[in-house]
Amino acid sequence: MICYPNAKINIGLNVVEKRPDGYHNLETIFYPIPLCDALEAVHSVDGKAPYTFSNTGIEVDAIAEDNICIKALNLINKKYDLPPIQIHLHKQIPFGAGLGGGSADGAFMLNLLNKEFQLNIPQDELQTLAVQLGADCAFFINNKPAFATGIGDQLHAIDLDLTGYYLALIKPPIHVSTPEAYGGVVPKPSIDSLKEIIKLPIEQWKHHIKNDFEKSVFANHPEIGKIKMDLYDAGAVYASMSGSGSSVFGFFKEKPELNMNESHYTWVQKL
Repeated sequence: MICYPNAKINIGLNVVEKRPDGYHNLETIFYPIPLCDALEAVHSVDGKAPYTFSNTGIEVDAIAEDNICIKALNLINKKYDLPPIQIHLHKQIPFGAGLGGGSADGAFMLNLLNKEFQLNIPQDELQTLAVQLGADCAFFINNKPAFATGIGDQLHAIDLDLTGYYLALIKPPIHVSTPEAYGGVVPKPSIDSLKEIIKLPIEQWKHHIKNDFEKSVFANHPEIGKIKMDLYDAGAVYASMSGSGSSVFGFFKEKPELNMNESHYTWVQKL
């Protein structure tokens, strides 16, 4: 069985407080986008091993045991006795981009195993398992636009449809570590609810919706901030960094003409 784990973008991201456990409570809008990996899981031919794992596309620089797809398999195997499985991941979603590519792979693996082996695991239980893989993994179980709070694991469905807009996504060859991103943010409660602001016309978003990571990340990496300005100069009605970076996206009413650096990953598609 094959599935296509998709990426997400963050439309707005407020860091509202630091938790006693060292994590941070957030407010953000998760929106799924059609930039996808491909993930396949089938019964093992030789049946001699719990699993085999292979990877094409963007190289996954980790041993199989550390891959989130295998971690998802192991979570399921704790309760359900699965047969030996062959797993193949074709990776197209860039790493370290704030796009949730790894989280999507893990969550889609849970869904794939549930369907392929007819485990009949309820969606709420799948979401609980997904949170054990990563904070935003639960979003990809339902995979629909959501207002997220907590560490990104508390999801509230929203009515948001951006069909018809062109989405441009640019990722420079820059890595922004999680400690660096959070080190430049001073948490503070939101004055206005992002869940309500998102109802404004998209042309007004740039005046009301912000990503708290942008200020310090742009200061440390001016090239990322320049990409956002370049997208506005190209006619974007709204542009923002996704997550803690380093990718930046923009929504356009018409297909944009972009002249980005050849070293940048560039993806444009009509939603």
